[in-house]
Amino acid sequence: MTTDRETLAATVLPLLRAIAPELEPGALNFARPLRSQVDLDSMDWLNFLVSLSERFGVTIPEADYARLVTFNDVLDYLAGKRG
Repeated sequence: MTTDRETLAATVLPLLRAIAPELEPGALNFARPLRSQVDLDSMDWLNFLVSLSERFGVTIPEADYARLVTFNDVLDYLAGKRG
């Protein structure tokens, strides 16, 4: 049985891979900064955040961007927004 977190990760990973197709999901360390693992420039990062907003129907204010450093941070943030 999958957990809500695993389901969430399985939904978020393809969004990240759409922007960074070179990403090997098995090689992603959820606790390390995303932008140091994946070659994301500032526009790629914004596109990723927009795709998260659209997919999950949440608003991610610019003030929250600094909280989204690792993949775990992204998952925690989205889980909190989903209630």
